[in-house]
Amino acid sequence: MRTRVAKPAFPTRLFCAVAAAASMALDGGLARAQDIQPVNSGANPYRVIRDWATLDIEKRPWGGSNGVAIDRDGKSVWATDRCSPGFIPGCLGSKGNPVHLFDETGKEIRSFGGGMFVWPHSVHVDRDGDVWVTDSRAPGADELVKYPGEARKGSVVVKFSPDGKVLMTLGKPGVRGNPPEALTDPNDVLTDPANGDIYVSESHTSVDDPNLVGRISVFDKDGKFLRIIGKAGTGPGEFRTPHAIRFDSRGRLVVADRHNHRVQILAKDGTYIGEYKEFSRVSGLAIDANDTLYASDSESEPKRHPGWLKGIRVGSLNDGKVTIFIPPHKTDAPEGGMGEGIAVDVAGNIFTAEATVRGVTKYVRDK
Repeated sequence: MRTRVAKPAFPTRLFCAVAAAASMALDGGLARAQDIQPVNSGANPYRVIRDWATLDIEKRPWGGSNGVAIDRDGKSVWATDRCSPGFIPGCLGSKGNPVHLFDETGKEIRSFGGGMFVWPHSVHVDRDGDVWVTDSRAPGADELVKYPGEARKGSVVVKFSPDGKVLMTLGKPGVRGNPPEALTDPNDVLTDPANGDIYVSESHTSVDDPNLVGRISVFDKDGKFLRIIGKAGTGPGEFRTPHAIRFDSRGRLVVADRHNHRVQILAKDGTYIGEYKEFSRVSGLAIDANDTLYASDSESEPKRHPGWLKGIRVGSLNDGKVTIFIPPHKTDAPEGGMGEGIAVDVAGNIFTAEATVRGVTKYVRDK
């Protein structure tokens, strides 16, 4: 359990330095991050391939996307899209398949999930090769007027077999609420490779909502509700838009706490261990076997996160030092664009799912 250092009534530079050193010693080198100078530079050993994958089966344009994951084979790529280019209506009124599998060349192998989702978000591949997809919205009343019959969709997590058979659904389709009966606009899903427990991060709702939900709901491998981790807020172990979740090599839960501009590290029971702000306003996370953290920032701009640039920041989970910075795509917007979801294959290549410029981008690591 982490020992907290009390804040003094008369802070001095010396006291802060001593307290920080003590905190780092207690946490094994990981201290609670303070506001820091923007990290907008670093080496960039990657070559960019935009529009790496095309939807060859349905022969349609990409919708906006957040989800990308590497298959169990280490090289094939899963991705989701929202069927339409804008924020709304997403997949409402569409029969297009939003879940896609590509081989290592970007050729589409199969797709599925048509007519099941409102706003497909993240995708996760578990230890058995099954595929989990979150649906981060439920239709609003005005949308149901335009798209009648779509009420029983959204705000769920769906587990598929690799060929698209539905194996499990968490939450009540079309209903926002609390587990075990329902979920609230889930962002991401993660399964524990040790025992199959399921972690679901919520929610994608506005942080200005007085009833804001910020939590991680945990279920066993059969879908039985176990517990809640965290709550909405800005303190240790609290969240405002826990947009992505991953495990590191030690089994710690790493959370992209997007609206709080930080990455939090927790024990599986929710105990706060520490945090880093060096990775900016993080939308997506990937962690390799060496505990290298790959963090995509798709939202930083002068109003939301002054001084910080969109981009991909790569660094160590051991010390939080960013060593690689990949700049954003050039777009009509002065701040450019960057993907949300992020994944890394066995060869060290990075893939991002693009919410604004759409499609999947591949970043090839120079040898």
